[in-house]
Amino acid sequence: MNPKNWTLRTRLIALMVALVAVTSVVIGGVMAIVVRQSFTTQFSSRVVSTAQNFGHMVADSNDPTNAHAIDATDLVFAVNTVSGWQAYRYTGSSTAVPLTVAQTSSISAIQSRSDQLLRPGDTRDVVVPGYGEYRFAPVYGAGTALLVGLPTSQLYKGIAQVIVPIVVVVLLSIVLAGILGAFVIRGALRPLRRVATVASNVAGMRLERGSVHLAQRVPAEDTNPHTEVGQVGSALNNLLDSVETALAVRQASEDKVRTFVADASHELRTPLASIRGYAELTRRFGGELSDDVQHNIARIESESQRMTSLVEDLLLLARLDAQRELDTADVDLSRLLVDVVSDAHAAGPDHEWDLELPDEPVTVRGDDLRLHQVFANLLTNARVHTPGGTRVVVELARPGDDTVEVRVRDTGPGIPAELQPTLFERFVRGDSSRNRRSGSTGLGLSIVHAVVTAHHGSVRVESEPGSTVFIVRLPVHQPAQAAPKPEPQPALA
Repeated sequence: MNPKNWTLRTRLIALMVALVAVTSVVIGGVMAIVVRQSFTTQFSSRVVSTAQNFGHMVADSNDPTNAHAIDATDLVFAVNTVSGWQAYRYTGSSTAVPLTVAQTSSISAIQSRSDQLLRPGDTRDVVVPGYGEYRFAPVYGAGTALLVGLPTSQLYKGIAQVIVPIVVVVLLSIVLAGILGAFVIRGALRPLRRVATVASNVAGMRLERGSVHLAQRVPAEDTNPHTEVGQVGSALNNLLDSVETALAVRQASEDKVRTFVADASHELRTPLASIRGYAELTRRFGGELSDDVQHNIARIESESQRMTSLVEDLLLLARLDAQRELDTADVDLSRLLVDVVSDAHAAGPDHEWDLELPDEPVTVRGDDLRLHQVFANLLTNARVHTPGGTRVVVELARPGDDTVEVRVRDTGPGIPAELQPTLFERFVRGDSSRNRRSGSTGLGLSIVHAVVTAHHGSVRVESEPGSTVFIVRLPVHQPAQAAPKPEPQPALA
């Protein structure tokens, strides 16, 4: 696990444990060195004392092999006789057991060179084959030289009896530091977790549209300006206040724009209808008109028709922005797609239209008219922005029990990558990359997105040269809705 990814709590606990561990190891190490040095000095003194006592016994008995070991259950000694060195070992009995020549040689090697001779009070460690390491001290007197040794295993055993508890205490202190540190740091960071919870709850809110009320705030006990966590909590509350104010201003501005668009759309429908009516009356009953006048009147009718379509689209978007309830009913999506594809085939006979439906009819809950408009806009988009001969396939599938999926796929030139992120925004056109053969308001795909979103669905696009796919996913059942809000309609002339 990368330490860079550790939480603050984990880092603090690790730091506390590391500090305790280093301190405990240093103290334990010093204690171990002191204990070892003390035990080594005491053991060497014991070897020298044992050697001196043993030397007195040998002097009194004149026969070291029959002497009794003093305060030793495992004692080795070597005697320098006329015939050479001879080593013996006491195991607690009154009779010494002679050692082999090899064992004797390893002991007598201490005195084989003049520069290695031990002086009274000196000690030296020697490994005796078959018995392990012994520490020897010399005894001189009455023309006799003795080397008396005790096993160093007694020294190491005594050191271990003290060192092991020290190691256990060090380990327990490290573990205890980790446990207590976890509890202490957890309590100290609890206010910070509450602050983080507030921030996470706000981050999970949908703030991109609609009226937003940020009721989440850091509790007063976590905004103490004298603590670091309190300063963070206070700063977060101030930030939330500023964000809520900014969102309220944004929402008020959007409401004004929506109200203006809705009112303007309502008001424009009547004069546009009048313009179309007068133009048609003039063309029919104006008597003999020149070709130029007839052309101008036809253009007036065409542009008023186009402006009427734009006004209707803007009015629909304004209603959807105001979250007007849809007229929901059971919609046979299979039949709806058959009708839409048939209309597209009639409007674009130079394209190849295919429809792939499941064996069983697919029914969803929604607004039949608006869903028809969604797929009509997608097929119109495919027809208008692709050359003749392009194959357009509409696929209906049910990937799950709760959703249906409609794919509109064409083999056209594709949508530029830089245009795809803003494709469903209003007044966005792809004229620079697709062949535009008729006027476009740039509202078709924004209406698709708005209607699908109003149905609690989603729409996305995947495009590359030679393949463009619009994927519409709709829920089978709509969530419970409140009673529809009445919408005032202006009287038409």
